[in-house]
Parts: sequence; structure tokens; C-alpha cells
Amino acid sequence: MESSGTSTAPEPGAAPAGAPADTPAPDLVTVPTRQGLEAVDIIRRAAARDAGVGPVLHDGSGATLGFLVPPGTADAWDMPGSACTQTNGRGIRLFGESPTAGGTGWLLPPDSTGPVTDPAVLRAALGEAARLIEAADNCR
Repeated sequence: MESSGTSTAPEPGAAPAGAPADTPAPDLVTVPTRQGLEAVDIIRRAAARDAGVGPVLHDGSGATLGFLVPPGTADAWDMPGSACTQTNGRGIRLFGESPTAGGTGWLLPPDSTGPVTDPAVLRAALGEAARLIEAADNCR
């Protein structure tokens, strides 16, 4: 098989397609949808005093939400019930078309939010969301 010497696939650590070349790829924190939706509301209510929520992805099955966070967050993320993955620019496009793999799409698209969610703000919101959900479930 002959190669033309060009590739459209991003290099590991490359910026998302359409982003300025010096923009590092964000990491992705995934959480169950219910907790993620609560966290989005918590962050939005607190946006006057804290950084707001950045872009948020939903998966096609509706089981999880994914918050874009600064690169390097995955190195120290240890929040139970969630996962943080280094994207290295693979599969996430902040500029241009919405992701469509497996029905994935934007709950909060990049053009309507800040660049990424602050990990400390997200951690606090996820903790508060977990407590709210537990309290609501115990009322039944």
C-alpha cells in the first residue's frame, strides 16, 4: 500500500481540529448523567462567584456526561464515581462540527460556554450533586 506522506489524524497531544495549533487538548471527566446534570446546575448557579461550566458532552445512550477540563487534570483526578481521561485531541472537536460517534453530542456546546470547566469547581459541584441525589433518594 502506497502512502502519500500526509495524515489527517491528530498527533497525540495535538489540539482539537480547527483549534489554534498551540492549544493543548483538554481532558475529559465522565460522570453518570443524573449527577452531571445536577453539577451543571450547581456550577451555573454559582457562576457569579466561580468560573462557569465549560463544554459538556452527552453520550448516545444517555448514561454519561463528559466535562472538558484542562489538560493534565487526569494525572491527579481521584473523584469516586467519575473518570478522567487524557484525550490527546482524539475524538473531541471544540471547533467545527459536533461530535457524532455513537450518538454523542453537545449538551453545552463550546460556543455557548467558557473554554473548559475548572477541575476544582467541578469536583465541588460533583460532591454537592452526589449529596443532593443521596438525600433525594433517601426521601422515597
